[in-house]
Amino acid sequence: MAATVGCMRYLLVGATTPLRRSTSLPSSSSFSSWTWKPNPISFPIQNHAFRSPEKFFTPLAAASPFDLSPPPIDLDLLDLWLGSLQDTVTEAGAEVSEAGIIETFDNDDEALDAVDNGVVVVDLSHFGRIRVSGDDRIQFLHNQSTANFECLQEGQGCDTVFVTPTARTIDVAHAWIMKNAVTLVVSPVTCGSIIEMLTKYIFFADKVEIQDITKKTSFFVLVGPKSHQVMEDLNLGALVGKPYGTHQHFMVNGMPITVGVGNAISEDGFSFMMSPAIAGSVWKALLSQGAIPMGSNAWEKLRIFQGRPAPGKELTNEFNVLEAGLWNSISLNKGCYKGQETISRLITYDGVKQRLWGISLSGPAEPGSPITADGKKVGKLTSYACGRTESEHFGLGYIKRQAASNGNTVIVGDNIAGTVVEVPFLAWQSPPSKSSGP
Repeated sequence: MAATVGCMRYLLVGATTPLRRSTSLPSSSSFSSWTWKPNPISFPIQNHAFRSPEKFFTPLAAASPFDLSPPPIDLDLLDLWLGSLQDTVTEAGAEVSEAGIIETFDNDDEALDAVDNGVVVVDLSHFGRIRVSGDDRIQFLHNQSTANFECLQEGQGCDTVFVTPTARTIDVAHAWIMKNAVTLVVSPVTCGSIIEMLTKYIFFADKVEIQDITKKTSFFVLVGPKSHQVMEDLNLGALVGKPYGTHQHFMVNGMPITVGVGNAISEDGFSFMMSPAIAGSVWKALLSQGAIPMGSNAWEKLRIFQGRPAPGKELTNEFNVLEAGLWNSISLNKGCYKGQETISRLITYDGVKQRLWGISLSGPAEPGSPITADGKKVGKLTSYACGRTESEHFGLGYIKRQAASNGNTVIVGDNIAGTVVEVPFLAWQSPPSKSSGP
């Protein structure tokens, strides 16, 4: 636990914008008993020294109840974000949309290079965050999505897919199992519809409550081979090497933050969910350890390069969950759930007729363009991104299983040559065995 406390030496980087209303800790979860000794060192992270950590951080007593979802604030995200993080990023040259999304730091190529050779930090606070609470929450989510929630314990996590009754894809959600709730991170375009869908399936006797906590939290991710070193330098090394979805709770400036293993792009890297009141402080702390800021424009390119399917593009009513290759999110041994019958038939009768691939292109191509091989249409391009050089073009697309595979050549649109390639996110997926867990 000493290492846990030590991490605050770096995260406590100064006072944030004062809250306009009084705040108090919610009462619904707990830390185990531990002791803490103040460290009298000051921390010159923001060009001036700060008081020692005990002035900012009060450890929770063993009997103090504590739940990280949602954090103890009742202001809209925008109110706090404008005073906390936006000032920081605009000073760094960020372009921010009217919706408050950081689009670019005018360093997209540098940030993409850092994904391969360093570490980037990305603000994904516009992604949806849903809190599912109540005594029946685990069984409810177990029945409404593809992962095995009943085998998970507090402090663990997983990916799960929300599908239609015929196993057509809606979205992939990242789930954290907390003491009194499950927190789901979903795409910004599906958050509302998923909440509506889940609410629809709550029956009268179900003890389940659904809350949208997107505006009550901020959310960052770390990506890149040096993300482990950043965690070590912040004394968060206890999470390095832990299974995907593992998460722990901390306090920064008296406000809650959850740090988890993995992110929306890969099983490597880390995720941070926190009160918006401390978002600016945490952001600066990560930058101080060498993380390069990345905007949403570069993030979308990274998503395509990595092969992570997205709602409205690769995840639609046209494609089922197995065609999308989301094997790591599917359990075959948990019994009935929405879409289970279709998934079982597809596996039993080898009914998956197409699959998602990466495609290295000779030029720009429009999503929706047909993919042909030997003069026959065999698929469709679903996403496109230009690379860091004029000659680098890449896309994602569904291709019939018997028509092409890794290394084969296809034509996209009228005359754009493409080479079918594996992409990291899909390469990590593996068909589950009948004895597997989530």
